[in-house]
Amino acid sequence: PTDVTVVDLETATPAWAERPASDPDPRTLGLTSRHLAYVIYTSGSTGTPKGAQNEHRAIINRLIWMQKAYALNATDVVLQKTPFGFDVSTWEFFWTLLEGATLVLALPGAHKDPDALVNLIISQRITTAHFVPSMLDGFMDTKGVDRCTSLQRLVCSGEALSACLAQKVRRVLPWTGLHNLYGPTEAAIDV
Repeated sequence: PTDVTVVDLETATPAWAERPASDPDPRTLGLTSRHLAYVIYTSGSTGTPKGAQNEHRAIINRLIWMQKAYALNATDVVLQKTPFGFDVSTWEFFWTLLEGATLVLALPGAHKDPDALVNLIISQRITTAHFVPSMLDGFMDTKGVDRCTSLQRLVCSGEALSACLAQKVRRVLPWTGLHNLYGPTEAAIDV
């Protein structure tokens, strides 16, 4: 291709060369944990779209809780498959990085391909993944899902998790913990 830019890292002066080596002190900029981390749009329980504002402190609180509840560590491998426009992607990215675990990025659209997810989970030894229950149901019906022996945690949210689906997970993946969370966007991802 003719429109490709090649950057030789050995000889090129990077764009960040003139930048400070450390981050600025947020307090000198007037930033606090009460500042917004993001605004995400949801219809919630009302059916009317609205922007839910989440502060940094709420996200940090959520990540601290998740770590206390599920104890991710440096040997874990987390599958990041949630499109970044959804709040669940927040914990997929930041919980993983905060705890020094490995983050495996699924190809765009892979969240819609159960066969690709099974292959990715097996090949990358994924230990932690998130599914909304309707996607988990399709995933559980996929050939080879019982070979996903590395899966230690399945986190569900966004929809009601049926007892029938929970029983299917326990039957097919008995070594895997199934964690059912309720997902009000306003509560910093889910609770």
